[in-house]
Amino acid sequence: MPVHRRPQLLARALVLTAAATTALGVTAGGSAQAAPAVPDTPTRKDVKAQVEQLYGEAEQASEKYNAALETQQRLQGETTVLQGEIAVAQDQLNQLRGDLATVAGAEYRGGGMAQTVQLMLSTDPEGYLSRARTLDQAAERQQETLHELATRQRRLDQRRTETAGKLAELDQARRSLADSKQQIQQRLTKAQRLLNSLGVAERARMAAQDAQEAEQRATRGTDRLDLGTAPPASERGAAALAAAVRMIGSPYLYGSTGPRAFDCSGLMYYSWRQAGVTLPRTSQAQAYAGQRVSLSEARPGDLVIFYRDMHHVGMYAGGGVIVHAPYPGARVRYESVNAMPVAGVVRL
Repeated sequence: MPVHRRPQLLARALVLTAAATTALGVTAGGSAQAAPAVPDTPTRKDVKAQVEQLYGEAEQASEKYNAALETQQRLQGETTVLQGEIAVAQDQLNQLRGDLATVAGAEYRGGGMAQTVQLMLSTDPEGYLSRARTLDQAAERQQETLHELATRQRRLDQRRTETAGKLAELDQARRSLADSKQQIQQRLTKAQRLLNSLGVAERARMAAQDAQEAEQRATRGTDRLDLGTAPPASERGAAALAAAVRMIGSPYLYGSTGPRAFDCSGLMYYSWRQAGVTLPRTSQAQAYAGQRVSLSEARPGDLVIFYRDMHHVGMYAGGGVIVHAPYPGARVRYESVNAMPVAGVVRL
């Protein structure tokens, strides 16, 4: 596939000063604000370091948010199915109880006298014996119905217990979702305040420096990108990489899987979906979605997992370069695989 062989120019324009508007409802004010209780004007270097840390913490919370959202959706579906099964089981139980009442009524109408006595007193022994056989059959049906009733009642109770457990899990998932959302909002708000503490010119220089450093890392100081000649590990890997490369320049957006904006794991999810493969939603889960290989064996299309807690992921493009969605304000771009600590490489 030509994408991993052909040298390509990198986009230089990044907009770190853009408001971090996200799918989680996070917005920042457009006017500059001074950070409260700051004794001295912070330098661009200090702001950059703190903003990067806050973005890293926000991304960790974002992956927790993605996991909680995925869990909530799964549990909601399972709970809906269980509640439907309970409704059906209750209807069946009610029908069995009705059948049991019919059998009991027939038995009552047969009388409570012992069958031998009834036979001796009967003026129609043949007729009585015929009715007795019917009563025996009714009693047998009654026992079967009672057994079925007890079995279905146990199953219904089990389903209700299981549903209660799922509902408790669902409540916990919703709490986790809200907590992660709050963490993301707090980190992004702090980051925006820090950025707002810089002047417009300083923010512009910071954005330019970030773009320049990313380009230098990916190109090793040259003005062109060399992705090497190693082929993708599979046709699907080639298709996934092509999809990711097409998204270069798309904005970062927490919780998004495209097609116009992405977070880090969302870009991997989207790209591999274009290749016909459905990945887990989070970077931590994606780390176990395929076969682990060493970084030296990485091929275009492989997933590269970063940091010890595996909260970031990119796609290997070849030549020691990945394509990834970095953080708010930065767009999907190429980056050196050595820009972050590698936790593992996954081949699908």
